[in-house]
Amino acid sequence: MAAAKIATILDRHGRDGTRLVQILREVQDVEGWLSPATLSAIAEGIGWPRAQVESTANFYSFFHTRPLGEYRVLFSDNITDRMLGNQDLMRSLCHKLWLEPGQASEDGLVSVDTTSCTGMCDQGPALLANYRTITRLTPERIDEMAHLIRRRVPVGDWPSDWFHVEDNIRRRDVLLDHGLAPGEALAAALDRGPAGLLGQIERSALRGRGGAGFGSDIKWRSCRDAWGDAHYVICNADEGEPGTFKDRVLLSSYFDMVVDGMCIAGFAIGASKGFIYLRGEYRYLLDRLETRLAQRREAGLLGRNILGRGFTFDIEIHLGAGAYICGEESALIESLEGKPGKPRIRPPFPVTHGYLGQPTTVNNVETLALAALIAVKGGEWFRAIGTPASTGTKLLSVSGDVERPGIYEFPFGVTVAEVLAAAGANDTQAVTTAGAAGSCLAADEFGRHIAFEDVPTGGSIMVFDRSRDMFEVARNFAHFFAHESCGFCTPCRVGTAVNARLLDKLANDHGSPYDLDEMEKMHRLMQGASHCGLGNTATIALRDMLAKFRPAFDRRLHSPDYEPGFDLDAALSQARRMTGRDDPGAHLTDNLSAQAGEHPSEAQP
Repeated sequence: MAAAKIATILDRHGRDGTRLVQILREVQDVEGWLSPATLSAIAEGIGWPRAQVESTANFYSFFHTRPLGEYRVLFSDNITDRMLGNQDLMRSLCHKLWLEPGQASEDGLVSVDTTSCTGMCDQGPALLANYRTITRLTPERIDEMAHLIRRRVPVGDWPSDWFHVEDNIRRRDVLLDHGLAPGEALAAALDRGPAGLLGQIERSALRGRGGAGFGSDIKWRSCRDAWGDAHYVICNADEGEPGTFKDRVLLSSYFDMVVDGMCIAGFAIGASKGFIYLRGEYRYLLDRLETRLAQRREAGLLGRNILGRGFTFDIEIHLGAGAYICGEESALIESLEGKPGKPRIRPPFPVTHGYLGQPTTVNNVETLALAALIAVKGGEWFRAIGTPASTGTKLLSVSGDVERPGIYEFPFGVTVAEVLAAAGANDTQAVTTAGAAGSCLAADEFGRHIAFEDVPTGGSIMVFDRSRDMFEVARNFAHFFAHESCGFCTPCRVGTAVNARLLDKLANDHGSPYDLDEMEKMHRLMQGASHCGLGNTATIALRDMLAKFRPAFDRRLHSPDYEPGFDLDAALSQARRMTGRDDPGAHLTDNLSAQAGEHPSEAQP
């Protein structure tokens, strides 16, 4: 029966290896895990070496090649979830289910572990139950969840209100209050023609909203002018930055604007195919988005001969599988092609050699929605909003110590203080402006402006009041990057792991100034030598916290001199228990002293 189901899934995907990530996900849904026999069957079905299939399966956090239970529970472990008590809730669930975190229960029923940020920071603490999102966890929900799991109630039959996800839109501006009908922006773009449309995008000075801020007109023109058998548009909906959830809201409630934007990009660059790379944590949106794409095809707003104007463009949705690195555009393309999501060596760049080696433009969800707005309103109108170097508005995901977490749309140029006031922040000591991968501002910097020329941001604003320990914030960030590094390059692979170990060493009362100096050295090394943006940004917030909140680190220093993080004498405690010895000679330091006493002549010069 299993072989027949696998064959059905393979056939539905045309036995195409580039769809391997989707195949693995669907097979795992059926079988519960990816066994060696299953991986071999998939490899044979798509005609790839088994080692290549296994490499992809092992790369992504949401695939598992060992049984992890009928119920897979993953607590979001972003710093904002920790601030809301996720660790106590996780310990409670593990206690009620009689299991250890990260391990399947002895009866094979359930496993409980952590995952990176799930994009629910405005309504946490949150978790994924069999990869379905549950928000606003409470001790009462944890009690009932344990009961449902023991009774083997399917996740789909759990209380429906647990799965409710709110938009929490707190401030609207020109994008979130656009008032356009589905397809209106696309019709405006078709009226302008490709050249006219590109001219409006250029006049708007629209820059990418994913964080890098690259000029959209330059990217689109470079892709249009590149030779290729086909051109592609990719919507990067893999927002994995801790504290970010703006794209979730756009996909949930403004999906037509995003699709219009993709169609407009396709029209501008001469593409007929697009992909939405949807992060695995947003799996709950998949069916709804697929349904809306089908409705647009029926309405003549997608597919062949759109609006009867001879323009053909269609879209597929590919679901990710838990890999932060796939937010990097070349890693995303690798994942779309069925491979581990490791960044490519560049150049060449995706605009000339992207998906399947063809010219490809990769744009953020918010960027595409804004492009649709520009197609209607025009570039000059858009350019009049914001600042000369940062035109238009920016969506900000605000979470942490605020009264009103959620989405705020402000024109570029707004101060950090204005954002904090709107969100109801009080007694704030620090703000991270780009999740774990950007600057951390102290209170004397809140007059700075959200803009590419001052405080650039992909949209993640996490707020920490004076009750928070910034050391623990830094430690959470360090472990996040150590987990999410793809391992491609040595500076990032080793550097992120070293930072996490050093912060753990301080937390365990073995720290010294030497360890703080080592973290500064890691920052300089990784900034200059890392292969991609992950390694280059992984230490920015950590460096800022060391500089601006030094007392939080200094009070954990145990010795002014170097102190090893590994206690060899403590490690020998089990051997002492086994041999029934605890005399001075059984301890490493005392034994060395005893040896020195027995042979005093050896100590003489």
